[in-house]
Amino acid sequence: MVNTVDWGKLAKSTRVKPGSTVRLSRDFDPAAKPKGMTKKDGLAQLAAGKEELFALQDKFYAQADRSLLIVLQAIDAAGKDGTVKHVMSGINPEGVDVHSFKAPSTEERSHGYLWRHQKVVPELGKMGIFNRSHYENVVVTRVHPEMLWPTTAASSGDDLWQRRYDDINAWERYLTDNGTTVVKLFLNVSADEQARRFLARIDRPDKNWKFSTTDMAERELWPEYQRAFDDMLSNTSTDHAPWHVIPADHKWASRLATFSVLLDVMRGLDPQYPTVSKAERDSLGSYRKILRKELGD
Repeated sequence: MVNTVDWGKLAKSTRVKPGSTVRLSRDFDPAAKPKGMTKKDGLAQLAAGKEELFALQDKFYAQADRSLLIVLQAIDAAGKDGTVKHVMSGINPEGVDVHSFKAPSTEERSHGYLWRHQKVVPELGKMGIFNRSHYENVVVTRVHPEMLWPTTAASSGDDLWQRRYDDINAWERYLTDNGTTVVKLFLNVSADEQARRFLARIDRPDKNWKFSTTDMAERELWPEYQRAFDDMLSNTSTDHAPWHVIPADHKWASRLATFSVLLDVMRGLDPQYPTVSKAERDSLGSYRKILRKELGD
């Protein structure tokens, strides 16, 4: 017998309580799996659950009165690309836009750090995925202060990071007030599992392109990144845009937990197909007669 997933319960188990102080090493197990669930069971449940999510997304796209922004944040090799590929596979591509944020361009550096993200917020009816996101500006730039931008007189002071947390919370509140539901997913991978994934990239020729020398340099900064993640999660999980910490050591369990959050959110939004007026229905009937006549029915 296949064990079934309580999607709502699984989603709730990943949520960071707003106002709480997070310590990833204490509060979230990166190797966690649904109790009593095997990989085979999990993949079967994921495949079955996708039908419901895809049906909800079709209604969401048709209704077009809200948008959904999915934020993916993690350290290297946590599975961001795989999450996009496997969890979102099958969704109507016309209703989804994916944006990966690399080093800022010269134009982007001449604006505030949220500018390039605001430009690509999904329009009503669409889902947007940020593969890495505006949170790089309180994580990477905190670990590497030399990368901080924009470089203005305001980009300094002991309270810089708290001001940025406040800015991000306010921006996400603005998005929410304007019809964008913000879903934030932090893929939590252990140092040992990251090492195994790096080794796989080195040992497999078809994966060599995914590994670079900077990966090892960044790995040496693991403690600094963990502290930055702890503070990010503690200061920016809000009622209007809470964080969800996804256990990422087991890819199948990670995808199951990610899917549970998305399904739970879409169920809560409860999208519906648009209805038409009586006059519109009557006109559809006349068009039906014309088309059937053309077909000789």
